[in-house]
Amino acid sequence: MPNSVSPANFFDLSGKVACVTGASAGLGRRAATVLAAAGAQVVGVARRADALTEWQEEAASANGGAPGQGTAIIAYDLSDRGGLEDLAKEVIQAFGAPDIIVHAAGINTRQDADDVTPEGWDITLNLNLATPFFLSQHLVSGMKARGWGRIVNFASLQSSRAFPGGLAYGASKGGISQLTRAMAQAWSANGINVNAIGPGFFRTELTAPVFSDPERAARNAKQTCIGRNGEPEDIDGPLMFFCSRASDYVTGQVLMVDGGFTAK
Repeated sequence: MPNSVSPANFFDLSGKVACVTGASAGLGRRAATVLAAAGAQVVGVARRADALTEWQEEAASANGGAPGQGTAIIAYDLSDRGGLEDLAKEVIQAFGAPDIIVHAAGINTRQDADDVTPEGWDITLNLNLATPFFLSQHLVSGMKARGWGRIVNFASLQSSRAFPGGLAYGASKGGISQLTRAMAQAWSANGINVNAIGPGFFRTELTAPVFSDPERAARNAKQTCIGRNGEPEDIDGPLMFFCSRASDYVTGQVLMVDGGFTAK
């Protein structure tokens, strides 16, 4: 039976350690900042060291601390599967084995079906699909030892919808939906809940080509039930739910955070 906890303390992550991939930009950066604000010690991982340093300073400013206090950064190309075991060891060295892993790193090559290259396919599937599994595999032992853990994958509208230029990306994000269920089946008996967030259209570096076309962005907003595209803060509540005690009996689920885009 789970230990009782006051609803007022559901979202307190004090004493927890979180690893967030893709922490240098977009929703990954937002996720890393939010988890730090909730009291977690956060290890941000991404390819660009300069952008990670900017995030670390931003998190310190937002949370009233000194840069580096309660946060750590690791510059690493997450599409390089061969180094993930060493990366996991470096993550653990920062604050100990993580209780929470958020897999927000991603790439969309936006190649039409006839133009998909083996190189584009491999980097997309490695970063978007293989890395969330293999990095988790290297880190779950600490969660198992504690009997508690949270893994949050990032799905997409393209987990269930086909968009032009999204063949490899859609294949990877369709895979994330099933990977989330399979990881939940494998590890939830050890207290490790695995879920996924499926963002709609949020203005990030990854979606810059979409938002550079105002008419297209307006069409996407109209497709939602709410009538607008997503803002970074719209991810905060769903993320905190999946990373905290509030989701103790929720695992293997994909929550679409899309303003009702997929409801229409």
